[in-house]
Amino acid sequence: MKIIFLMKSDTINLDNYTIKDIPGSSGRLDVISRCILSALLNKDKFDNNILFMIFFKKYGTYIFNTVELNYSIFPKDELLLSDYIYKLIKISGTNKNQQNPLNSIKKESISLIGCLKKLQEQGKNVFLLKESGCSFTKLLGKIKLKKELFLIIGNQSEDFIRSLEFLKLNIPEISLGTKSLLASTVIRLVKLKLAFFL
Repeated sequence: MKIIFLMKSDTINLDNYTIKDIPGSSGRLDVISRCILSALLNKDKFDNNILFMIFFKKYGTYIFNTVELNYSIFPKDELLLSDYIYKLIKISGTNKNQQNPLNSIKKESISLIGCLKKLQEQGKNVFLLKESGCSFTKLLGKIKLKKELFLIIGNQSEDFIRSLEFLKLNIPEISLGTKSLLASTVIRLVKLKLAFFL
C-alpha cells in the first residue's frame, strides 16, 4: 500500500527568511519540515511506500517522493531540511543550486482543492484526519485492501477544512483519537498503525 500525505500551508512566507530564526522568519517552515521527516524516514532508510505533498499558498505544490530522493544525502533534521526547502523555493530555474539534495523534488501548480477534485474523479480513497472522525482502527480492515491511501493532514487554524469549497467535497473524516496531536505525531501514528500492511 502506498500512503500519500497531503498538507496545506497558508502561513509560509520566505521573504524575510533567516536560518537563525526559522520559526519566526518563515511562518513555521520548521513544522512542515518536521512533518516531512516523520513521513519519509524510517530508522536508517526511507519509507518507500510514502509520498508527501505540501501545498504552499504562495509557492506552489512540492511532491516529496522517496523513490526519487537519495537517502545518503537527504537532510535528516528539520533545521537542515528547512534551509534546503528555502533554497529549493527561492533558487530555481537555470540558477538552481546543484548542491541541493532536494533538486529532484517535483513542483506542481495544482491547488489542494484541485488535487482533491481530481482524486475524487479518479475514485481514489481520500480521508481527512480529524479528531471528530470515524475510528481509524475500525477502518483498517477496509483500508488494507486499497493500493493507495490519501490522507489530508489538517492545519492549525483549520480555516481550509472549514471552508465552503472544501466542505462541498464531502471528504470522509477518520480519527486517531479525540486528543489533539501535533501533525508530525499524527503522521507517525498512522505509519505505525499501517505498518503491518506496508
